[in-house]
Amino acid sequence: MSKDLTASSHDRQNILNNRYALQQAEQHLGLGGVVFDSETVFTKAQVMALYEITDRTVERYLASHGDELKSNGYKLLRGSKLKEFKALDYGTDMNDGTKTSLLGVFNFRAVLNLGMLLTESEPARQLRSRLLDIVLDVMAERAGGHTKFINQRDENYLLATFQEENYRRQFTDALDSCVEGNSWKYARFTNLIYQSIFHENAAEYKKVLNLAAKANIRETLYSEVLNLIASFESGIAHELEQASEKKGCKLTQKEAESLFTCFEKHPLFKPLILDARTKMASRDLCFRDALHEKLEAYIQSVPEADFERFLGEKSKSLEEQLSDPDTLAVFKRLKDR
Repeated sequence: MSKDLTASSHDRQNILNNRYALQQAEQHLGLGGVVFDSETVFTKAQVMALYEITDRTVERYLASHGDELKSNGYKLLRGSKLKEFKALDYGTDMNDGTKTSLLGVFNFRAVLNLGMLLTESEPARQLRSRLLDIVLDVMAERAGGHTKFINQRDENYLLATFQEENYRRQFTDALDSCVEGNSWKYARFTNLIYQSIFHENAAEYKKVLNLAAKANIRETLYSEVLNLIASFESGIAHELEQASEKKGCKLTQKEAESLFTCFEKHPLFKPLILDARTKMASRDLCFRDALHEKLEAYIQSVPEADFERFLGEKSKSLEEQLSDPDTLAVFKRLKDR
């Protein structure tokens, strides 16, 4: 999927929140700058030279995107900090800025941020192209070559999928004993759960993630989504059993479907569904380059903690997790309950 970084704030922030991509970018882009307070910073004059832009252009972007640039490392030096900076002898223009008593500097992250905003700079366009390549390479390398199952690198995934499987059994047992119909009812009512949570049935979800027709979509779901599905399955199984007992016989599929509709509207699930939709839409666009059009309104930038969760030192492939004695011990305890 083509990304226009100049137009998408969440695409820009997804790159800036990925410290692994930033580390590679700082190493390979060679943008220059000076070291101050243990980080690389750039004066306005250096930024102007880097992107071949004017002072007026820099000021225009500071006015239009000031909050974004400040949140990503642009800052004003004054007082003792400014004196420390002026004392450095790097051959830079130390009088750069609106006043000699106030100097604006960009750290590396803020320089990249500005480069992703500039539409009138050819060097900025080239930087965006190289930056996107770096992000793809870093993502593939840290995710083990592919991102389709990046959800499984979360240390919470195995426990979530194990628990969901138990609640899935309660759900299918309730469909067996409480609802009329043939085996098609399992797929039908499972799709109702999916549609309640993320507005897509199984076929639509597989198309978005480019999964094979027989693929198990739960192997690609994030732990928070699996936990919410488990809650739905457990709760609906209880409701089906109660309704069938009250009626004195099995429910028709239409009656069961009506029960689903009421269950979905319970206020208990509102914040949980919002969270699941936001995480699915945002993470899939960032990590898998997959757009859930029906969840587009929920897309946000992915927080730094998620990059640690799925790409960091604690993240492991499913094979690595299953070979971990501590993980196996946890599953044995759960199985023996």
